[in-house]
Order: sequence, then C-alpha cells, then structure tokens
Amino acid sequence: MEPGSRCPPCPENGWGEDDEDPYPSLLITDRRWHRLVPNVARLVRRALAGEYVHVVLADDLTLRRLNHRHQAHGPIGSNQPTNVLTFTDTSEIILASGVVAREARAAGLRPAQRLAHLLVHGALHLAGYEHDHPGEALRMEMAESRRLAKLGVPNPWKFL
Repeated sequence: MEPGSRCPPCPENGWGEDDEDPYPSLLITDRRWHRLVPNVARLVRRALAGEYVHVVLADDLTLRRLNHRHQAHGPIGSNQPTNVLTFTDTSEIILASGVVAREARAAGLRPAQRLAHLLVHGALHLAGYEHDHPGEALRMEMAESRRLAKLGVPNPWKFL
C-alpha cells in the first residue's frame, strides 16, 4: 500500500459509488478494524463529513513501512508503526489498527473514540494545522476538541 494507490469506494468498505458524496472515501485493508470499531464506515463518514479525503484503515506493519519509507514522523528512518500518517499531496489519512487499539486501551477509551480523534487530527493536518510549537499545538488541540465534541467524543486533552 503506497499513498495514492487506492481503489474506489466499494460496499465492502462501507459505502458504494451510488452515494451522493463519495468523500470521504474509505479503504479497509485490515479486517480487524471491523471487530475493533463496530460500524467503522459510519464513524469515518461522521468524523470527516464533507472532507475531501481518502482514509485507509490498515495494520501496524503497513504503517511501520510507510513511516520508515516516507520518514513522516520521528527520527529519520523511523522503523516503528505510528497511529496515523497523513499525506497532503494525496489527501490521505492512513491508520494502524494495533496502535489505535493499544492507545485506546492505555487511555481507558473505546477504540471508536481514539479512531475519531485520530481522524479529526489527520484532517486538521490536511487543512494545514501543525503542532511543532506550543502555540500551534494549542490551536490544533482546541480545534480537535471542538470537532470531537460535535461527535460526542470526550476532550482528549482535558485530562493530560
């Protein structure tokens, strides 16, 4: 799986080409997502309503390889899976099932809540938000909290 190498939305992955708005598009390459988050396609659509974005729900190995190849986060050549990668040139958000499940468990959240947070986080990155500096991070956290509140997801920054 490389950024930009996606297939069109299909019923198996959540919705079909008959839908009025084909975005966000969704590709589920790791079937564990269906067990991890009931109605995962519905959650993706709610979290990213109106966003022109492609979502790939993958496994940890895929994210580890992409992270290493694209050096997206962490030290150059990082060979670790990350929870989410965003690719602005292709408007893609790619998430790792195992990392999301572990982070949800560690934070005492349902996996659906953690997935919603990471989808919103990725969408904000695609919209130009960053968190490299304290002021930027605060601005992004506030935007995440507002969007998550509309989804009924608790503020992830309240308890940190």
